[in-house]
Amino acid sequence: MAIGDGVLTPAISVLSAVSGIKLKLTGLHDNYVVMISCVILVALFSLQHHGTHRVAFIFAPIVTAWLLCISGIGIYNIVHWNPHIFRALSPLYMLKFLRTTGVEGWVSLGGVALSMTGVEAMFANLGHFSSLSIKIAFTFLVYPSLILAYMGEAAFLSKHHDDIQRSFYKAIPEAVFWPVFIVATFAAVVGSQAAISATFSIINQCSALNCFPRVKVIHTSSKIYGQIYIPEVNWMLMCLCLAVTIGLRDTNMIGHAYGLAVTTVMFVTTCLMALIMIMVWKKSMINSIAFLLFFGSIELLYVSASFHKVPEGGWIPIVLSFIFMAVMYIWNYGTMKKHQFDVENKVSMNRLVSMGPGLGMVRVPGIGLVYTNLTSGVPAVFGHFVTNLPAFHQVLVFICVKCVQVPYVCEDERLLISRMGPKEYGMFRCIVRYGYKDLQQENYDFENKLVSGIVQFVEIEEEGSFNMSDSEAFYAPEQTFMISNQEENRVQPLSDSQETKPVDGRLENSLCKHESIQILKAKESGVTYILGHSYAKSKKSSSIFKKIAIDLVYTFLSKNSRGPDVALNVPPTSLLEVGMVYYV
Repeated sequence: MAIGDGVLTPAISVLSAVSGIKLKLTGLHDNYVVMISCVILVALFSLQHHGTHRVAFIFAPIVTAWLLCISGIGIYNIVHWNPHIFRALSPLYMLKFLRTTGVEGWVSLGGVALSMTGVEAMFANLGHFSSLSIKIAFTFLVYPSLILAYMGEAAFLSKHHDDIQRSFYKAIPEAVFWPVFIVATFAAVVGSQAAISATFSIINQCSALNCFPRVKVIHTSSKIYGQIYIPEVNWMLMCLCLAVTIGLRDTNMIGHAYGLAVTTVMFVTTCLMALIMIMVWKKSMINSIAFLLFFGSIELLYVSASFHKVPEGGWIPIVLSFIFMAVMYIWNYGTMKKHQFDVENKVSMNRLVSMGPGLGMVRVPGIGLVYTNLTSGVPAVFGHFVTNLPAFHQVLVFICVKCVQVPYVCEDERLLISRMGPKEYGMFRCIVRYGYKDLQQENYDFENKLVSGIVQFVEIEEEGSFNMSDSEAFYAPEQTFMISNQEENRVQPLSDSQETKPVDGRLENSLCKHESIQILKAKESGVTYILGHSYAKSKKSSSIFKKIAIDLVYTFLSKNSRGPDVALNVPPTSLLEVGMVYYV
């Protein structure tokens, strides 16, 4: 439903704003209104790659001008048409309305919900503004302006019952119509931007939780984590918005779909908040249930009223929700099954060593970097590799990449290195930590820093001067050492065309050690990136539903998602992919 909200918000906002032209240009055909709306939508989505922070400086003036316009027009209509409309603030009139109209009043709540649907978009901006600023702005500016605008529109309708379809624009005084129309169009674009940004955030979080295929995430700001841009999702949203705008053409039908999407999101959010109160905040069960019953009953009333409009456009968010839910569930199910296969079939060091004589395993010059998601043990794909090709590099490093929610990770905190097995194996594990703004493995800088870090690790291990922190033990259970800033000048990164020169006496002594020399010689022989290219297939005994989910849907999503070599920026000339079938 949240994705449906991101699709419907730009469509209804822009189409509603542009439809005001028909009041002044009576001969204007609906096709031209739709065409203008589509042009604005295409321009809006085309500007997303610049980032919200680059255009955010115009958001506040536009929204402020819009709120001042509607509040001023509301005051004018209240004074001019019906000064007694302030009595409508009493909740008694709502009860009288529902008691008098009965079922018709209940059905009308679906339309009433549209008056508050923009409120939840404010909280989507938490990635751009602080919670305190949103509370202050809503309390002292947004809420009073909305109340005055709605009361002014109600005052106008109390004297003009026939203008209910275009009451907003008809309530605007003739002298200020075009300035207000321009501000309304810009405000619709700003409101659409909030929904689009929220959709990017939702997809990014789902991808981080392995609930959505890997997509390209571009962080447009180095200061605020929430400002991101996802090209694939952006163009997909644009196509869906254009399809809804061209297909429905009617703001009432889009409004029915929009109201159902927003009210359902509110109700689901309330249910999840009740769970958070119990499981995360450790609140009492009574308080959580009281919260759910009070707010949930009100929202459920609006949801039930909106479901009455399912045949008139409300089916759109339902269909979109089922499609995205199916994609998310199947991707999460397939990913978890593959990870479970990796954990259950990982190779122990003793087994790997015992296979060596039987397979005639040999060590070839160079450094092999094996990428894996496991933080302990040898991945099954590497066992598959050495079984079919019993040879691997003289120095072997198992790389596990971890992304953290900070813009940048300092170079002295980037690598967490540990040894796997005895020294004669020449096998290491390295946890590489990247921030969301860090460029991963640009050129060959990563290779040089990794080799320098391993040499430093060997020095520290030989001297016995190491300390292990709790966080390091979590990432690598087998004696982990973090390369600290104190050892920064002991080994400098090596380039392919640069000979190794001692930086000081301590480094000269370390180069005399056999293992350090072997590592540096292996670097000169070349570095190879070994990535597993796994294919998930269902077992023969699986049900027909599992076969469809894994063999068709999950396979299709895997082929069309970003590959790990692209996500990790692995040099294509140094890449070695190992294919393996996972029967899940």
